[in-house]
Amino acid sequence: MSGPDPRTPCLIGVAQRTWRPEGAGDLGPEPLSMWEEVSRAAARDSGRADVVELVESVDVVYCQSWPYDDPPGRLAAALGCRPGRARYSGIGGTTPQVLVDEAALAMLRGELDLALVVGAECLDTVRRLKKQGERPRWSFRDPERKPFPFEAPFHPAEVAHEVFQAWLTFPLWDVARRARLGTGPRAYRAELGRLLAPMTEVAAANPHAWFPVARSAEELLAPTAANRMVAYPYTKYMVSVMDVDMAAALVLATHERAEDLGVPQERRVYLRGWCYGTDPTYVAEHEPMWASPAMRAASAACLGSAGLGVDDVSHLDLYSCFSSSLNLALDALGLAPGDTRGVTVTGGLPFAGGAGSNYMTHAIAAMAEVLRRDPGSAGLVSGVGMHNTKHVFAAYSTRPGPLDPVEEAALQARLDALPRREIAARAQGRATVATYTVAHRRDGAPDWGLAVCDLPDGRRAYARIVDPTLLDRAEEDELVGAPVRLAAGEGEVNLLERLDG
Repeated sequence: MSGPDPRTPCLIGVAQRTWRPEGAGDLGPEPLSMWEEVSRAAARDSGRADVVELVESVDVVYCQSWPYDDPPGRLAAALGCRPGRARYSGIGGTTPQVLVDEAALAMLRGELDLALVVGAECLDTVRRLKKQGERPRWSFRDPERKPFPFEAPFHPAEVAHEVFQAWLTFPLWDVARRARLGTGPRAYRAELGRLLAPMTEVAAANPHAWFPVARSAEELLAPTAANRMVAYPYTKYMVSVMDVDMAAALVLATHERAEDLGVPQERRVYLRGWCYGTDPTYVAEHEPMWASPAMRAASAACLGSAGLGVDDVSHLDLYSCFSSSLNLALDALGLAPGDTRGVTVTGGLPFAGGAGSNYMTHAIAAMAEVLRRDPGSAGLVSGVGMHNTKHVFAAYSTRPGPLDPVEEAALQARLDALPRREIAARAQGRATVATYTVAHRRDGAPDWGLAVCDLPDGRRAYARIVDPTLLDRAEEDELVGAPVRLAAGEGEVNLLERLDG
């Protein structure tokens, strides 16, 4: 029986670290130091500490905490390596897996044999310094002030209606899904609590989790002074935690290079398949609002390329910035909430943490450790980027298998050909609510609502809800499908003036 293709990519070393403050003045190290530490730890995990000096490729995940002048170059110098391929990524929750995928393709093409992917954030330290009226004084600051690397221009209608923050947009998918299922608002929130509570137990057992605290569904759902409502139906405990000091690193090698390095077979975790795809860029363009065609297509293509069915997967880590990303992924995979496999091996973004674009580096590292403890099993990880736009799935196993990369361009062409809604900047008169959320102030009181409305001509429009009675009703009753009247507000804003009927 022949062995794996010599070019087959596998993880040979993984590492994570979390720096929790022990006191008010206890600050984390700068990102460069974190990158170096976890990179060296990942090399030691492979059994060859000198691997970091031999890597031919260094990918650094975009860091929001500090603008270095040459992130991969500075890390390479710190590690003492001279990679022929060194890159600094863009943004998005899919980024680490996409970097792994691109390194894997380069390995399959014979362009490299040993690669490093690493990321870190020190946003908790940055926050605490800011509270003290200070800023970080870290090394190698980029003298050029570069803009945040958004990949698409802002839509004027989204600018007018302040459709910027993920905590405001991701509730829209859950509310639309709730209406699609015909579940009442209170019952659906209870379902969200039952989905998230087991994740806190995983986080409580994870030494790298930012919040290693088990919480009941009731604790997660109940609005309190410590757990205010952020954007209906989500409380603070239910949303991704951004302010963390965490880092993770992955070392990949071809099967042949792993053999040459003497990496024990039981340390290797093979990349069995992957796929990346995108839904429309702008929120109101999505059709339908209650599902992700790209998740469905990418997950099926990933598993197909790995020669696996979802029932062959023993371990899952589905991207969990908010419960809607979990629910849409479960729907795409044909899995029911409460599946005995759970949805995370880390505890997820609200509980284990993983700020900015780097959560998947932690998820992949944790999945590798889980699979090593369960030899021969398969694991599936997923990522979500921007406003439910970018999606990636990847399958891993300690058991190598034939690797048949997906034709992602062809898959994306099919996704791009699907219907999408045109966004109307201004709208007045009759409309129907497609989905909505209510943003809350820091004191927990309702502030304003955001609605996405279907217009009689087939287009969609954003609308702002400001009437206190409507805001209260939006959290008690199902408004999806309700006929409403839109009116012109100030500054190119559409106002959801009243229910119509």
